Amino acid sequence: MQNIWAIFKKELKLYFNSPIAYIVITVFLMITGWFFSSTLFIVNEANLRSVFGAIPMIFIFVVPAITMRLVAEEKRSGTIELLMTMPVKDWEVILAKYGASLVLLVVSVLLTLAYLITISALGDVDPGPIIGGYLGLILMGGVFLAIGLFASSLTKNQVVAYIISFIIIFILVMLDKILVFVPDFLVSLFEYLSIDFHFNNIARGVIDSRDVIYYLSVIVLALYLASWSLESRKWK
Repeated sequence: MQNIWAIFKKELKLYFNSPIAYIVITVFLMITGWFFSSTLFIVNEANLRSVFGAIPMIFIFVVPAITMRLVAEEKRSGTIELLMTMPVKDWEVILAKYGASLVLLVVSVLLTLAYLITISALGDVDPGPIIGGYLGLILMGGVFLAIGLFASSLTKNQVVAYIISFIIIFILVMLDKILVFVPDFLVSLFEYLSIDFHFNNIARGVIDSRDVIYYLSVIVLALYLASWSLESRKWK
């Protein structure tokens, strides 16, 4: 646990002592703010549906940028070998880096609570979809981060890591959008594998254990693969 905490603090400092975190947060809030203000002032509706609907698509582009350097840059610079000479396990490195990236994502999402405060001042708010929406966003973001970390562990090139994670995430998001082209016996499988399908369920305020288990399972699988990928360098 001590090793995880030490690497976690190092990674968190790298985010917030550099422009990365502030650029990500600024871009994220500018885009979500545009969707929120458009709904509020143009459509004349005080809700967060447009924000919750836009964030998954924003995540597709932003999250790979957060994770692409986590392992790839360490491999490129050779610092990964130095890190591994210390009494630290591969899975501890992966968990620590994942935890730091998750903090950045959660901070970005929670800053949108300013929108919630605004609409609360304008009228009554149904807490179910709000709680479900934020929980769904954090779980979805957690899955994207885990996939991005896995992609970063596969290469020394940050751009390649970004592209790999973007493609995997995009496919998993789009699975329930192509059901009309899928044979009937595969529809339920494609639907269940779709990240967006589970998010839509939770965002309605219906928190089903099956949706939560799906997200947690994908996170664990992606982190395991990232750890395995990192460990595989010892076999070469």
